[in-house]
Amino acid sequence: MEVKTVTVAMAAAFLLAVAMSPLAIPVLRRLKFGQHVRSEGPQTHLKKKGTPTMGGIVILLAAAVSALRFAGNSPELAVLLVAAFGFGLVGFLDDYLKILFRRSLGLTARQKLFGQLLAAAAVCIMLARLGHDTSIAVPMTSISVDGGWWLYAPFLIFLFLGMSNAINFADGVDGLLAGLASVAFGAFVVLALLRSEPVNAVFAAAMVGALLGFLVFNAHPAKMFMGDVGSLGVGGGFVASAALLKAELLSLLVGGVFVVEMLSVVLQVVSFKTRGKRIFKMSPLHHHFELSGWSEWQVVVAFWALGLACAALGLAVSFR
Repeated sequence: MEVKTVTVAMAAAFLLAVAMSPLAIPVLRRLKFGQHVRSEGPQTHLKKKGTPTMGGIVILLAAAVSALRFAGNSPELAVLLVAAFGFGLVGFLDDYLKILFRRSLGLTARQKLFGQLLAAAAVCIMLARLGHDTSIAVPMTSISVDGGWWLYAPFLIFLFLGMSNAINFADGVDGLLAGLASVAFGAFVVLALLRSEPVNAVFAAAMVGALLGFLVFNAHPAKMFMGDVGSLGVGGGFVASAALLKAELLSLLVGGVFVVEMLSVVLQVVSFKTRGKRIFKMSPLHHHFELSGWSEWQVVVAFWALGLACAALGLAVSFR
């Protein structure tokens, strides 16, 4: 597939997201789909209360329309869309319950986990029917483990759960996740082109375009948030893309900032429960820097730069 097609798919998704967002914002406002803000969070975030959320629907729709137009109907694209929309559906339910009951928590942890397990299991079944390679390659080594689906399915499900929630944790500052995710998917565009995976290249490019189009309205001060429907949907698409590229472990490096955000939450919880002390002023990590006096833009720019470095390092490692 020509680079031109991938570029056009990215541009189309960008334009779709830019066109859809101004229409979605007033609709979400009329439906009273406003953001609920945690009272224990940074005080500067209290003014964000009521900002339209669930804008992730725009990202998923724009990316899907563009990908279907330029990649066509294929089993690989079906896997990618089921992953993105399956996890997005779990996020949608979570967002909707938050709005319905006017609280900062929607689905319970068990309910959300169950929904994510179902979506991940569905993707595994689809991959199995495609005869997907079950080997797990360790980057920068010649090590490759293949225990068949008995090993690969639990591994991939764990990766889906871990990375989708890690990406969700990164959605806490205006523009942060949209920028980070566009960089990570951008790395997958390059990787897919180099590995002659045209469908994946178009899908990843469409996600980049949709995320950047959404970022126009999500940059500080945000006019709309993506909500869990967006963050979980992006997470599902990201892991599915990594699986089809056989870059499962590499995705942990490409999405290194997401991993760091997740680890900051885990370390904070473990430290508080075992020692009664917090390591960070607040987790996820981006909130720690906010409470340390950094402005939102300083946090975003610093994390974007780190995300770009992780993506570049991931690509460098994949070439070895």
